Amino acid sequence: MTAAAALMAALAAMTGLSQFHRASLGVIAPDITAELSLTPAVLGAANGMFFAALLLAQIPVGIALDRAGPRRTVAALCGIAVAGAAFQAFATDGPTLLAARFLIGLGSGASFMAAVVLCARWHSGAAMTLALSRVFALSQMGILLAGAPLAAASGLLGWRGALGASAVLTAACGLLWWRLVRDDPPGRPPVARAPETLKEALLGQLSIWRLPGLARVLSIHLVGYAAAATVLGLWAGPYLADVHGLDATGRGWALAAMGVAMPAGLLAIGPLERRIGARRGIVTGCAGLAAMSLLLLALWPGAPLSACIALLVLLVLFSAFPVLVVAEGRSLFPDHLVGRGATTVNLAQVLGSALLPMMVGAVVGMFPENAGGLRPEVAYRAGFGLLGVSLLGGMVAWVVLPRGAAR
Repeated sequence: MTAAAALMAALAAMTGLSQFHRASLGVIAPDITAELSLTPAVLGAANGMFFAALLLAQIPVGIALDRAGPRRTVAALCGIAVAGAAFQAFATDGPTLLAARFLIGLGSGASFMAAVVLCARWHSGAAMTLALSRVFALSQMGILLAGAPLAAASGLLGWRGALGASAVLTAACGLLWWRLVRDDPPGRPPVARAPETLKEALLGQLSIWRLPGLARVLSIHLVGYAAAATVLGLWAGPYLADVHGLDATGRGWALAAMGVAMPAGLLAIGPLERRIGARRGIVTGCAGLAAMSLLLLALWPGAPLSACIALLVLLVLFSAFPVLVVAEGRSLFPDHLVGRGATTVNLAQVLGSALLPMMVGAVVGMFPENAGGLRPEVAYRAGFGLLGVSLLGGMVAWVVLPRGAAR
């Protein structure tokens, strides 16, 4: 295996693991909700805690990526993720589940940004965008694993056994990462990193926030990934169970179809940018189509199951555009601040991914359960409407806010 192939395998495994943990509550949410007596707001908060931990980790992770390098930073955090995954399997109530999800999020805090930093070091220009799109596409295997395979494991082992097995998987990915990853490509000397005081490190972080064009990148990144992730990772499962009566296996296959749509979009969007070169237009168009999918789900009462699944799949397919937003952000930063720049952009994505699930949970929770313990269709339609409007707002900001100068 070449060094580049080894790096790609390690990046795919670690980012895929992060995606698995993000989405792992979706297919088993009804079982956890019933056993732990969770309200919709607490269930939303459980998924949001993962992203809250990611949010808190981003600034120190950015500094660590620039100073210690991706290999050591990700390996150190992976141990925390193993502990959180094990703790999650033994959760007895809402607070312990929230704490476990926080630990998993903290341990996953560097996975995707390490991929950005490493792709920037090993590639440049359009090749970097293509490498990132491939890594992010391969990472969607984690979402597929969190669909039908996790549902099958839950049926065989129970949801606790399935989540316990995820701790073992996390440890295995950490060992693979340490064995395969190198911070710099072969034949190229390591990037010289001048020693920094804490003050200098923080000043470097502040310089990122002053860059022209950052606001428009952060605006679309706040909602671009989070809208689809909120549906795929948390609310699609309960929606398909409560409104359409799908069992765990049916939900798993529906979520698997959604999971396939994301890598398909990612594998298409990199070559599409190279072919037509209209990065900003592609982002605008995809964001608009994703928002339209959500608004159709919100405004179509009594929609048949086939149409709803098609709209959910299209939502995920069109939501592949954030990889282009990451590339746009990377073009704003100097090389010696790429770690801090990447994590600054990621702050917006993580913040949106923490807030939107809780906001949707609060909206869904406003509608009482029926006699059978199910939430009505209108509850989920209100949640889809909130996400659609949020995504439209991010798209408008992307279009109207000033652009920065690429480096």
